Amino acid sequence: MPGEVLARIKEPFFTTRRKTGGTGLGLSISTGIIEKHKGTLTFSSGPWKGTVATITLPVEDGV
Repeated sequence: MPGEVLARIKEPFFTTRRKTGGTGLGLSISTGIIEKHKGTLTFSSGPWKGTVATITLPVEDGV
């Protein structure tokens, strides 16, 4: 994934798939949900290596 796309991937309404029906809300909404639970959503990408999405969530005692 190009760096300019990776830098904007979580922005509301940003999409590279507008012509095929993408709204650009999926990752923005997902990020909001994850952050409400005190977690993070990060991405790493390299040419011809694909993209890795990593979600981290805290573990709470007593759950």
